[in-house]
Amino acid sequence: MSYAYDMPTMTRSAALASTMRVSVMRLSRRLRSERADHGLSLTQVATLATLDHHGPLTPRELADHEKVQPPSMTRILAGLEERALITRTPHASDGRQHLVALTPAASDLLREDRRRKDAWLAQRLAELTQEERDLLRSVAPLLDRITRL
Repeated sequence: MSYAYDMPTMTRSAALASTMRVSVMRLSRRLRSERADHGLSLTQVATLATLDHHGPLTPRELADHEKVQPPSMTRILAGLEERALITRTPHASDGRQHLVALTPAASDLLREDRRRKDAWLAQRLAELTQEERDLLRSVAPLLDRITRL
């Protein structure tokens, strides 16, 4: 009898998945601890990062990117606007809409946040051997691909 999958391969994949999940979770938690003390929630920072990556978006587009409901995004944007981290401008083709964009202060905040995280990670990478860094360099595109599947 032939099976559509190879059980030993599935078992090995499950073990790798478990190990990677724990490692990635620890790395993510450690990088979060390196955040600048700006008083923003992770969701607010993620929203700013989305605007930084995609440029001005409507609140609905932002909600879709961040996988939150529009009323939640309304609250997130209100907090960011209160701190002068976003601006709203009328949409060019739809008068009922507006576009949300970063302020220079938000760009500075994101730059500092990334700088701190990159510095911490660069220091950890410098403690590895050249062969270990080369291995991680070759694996990084695979990790990125996994997140996009």
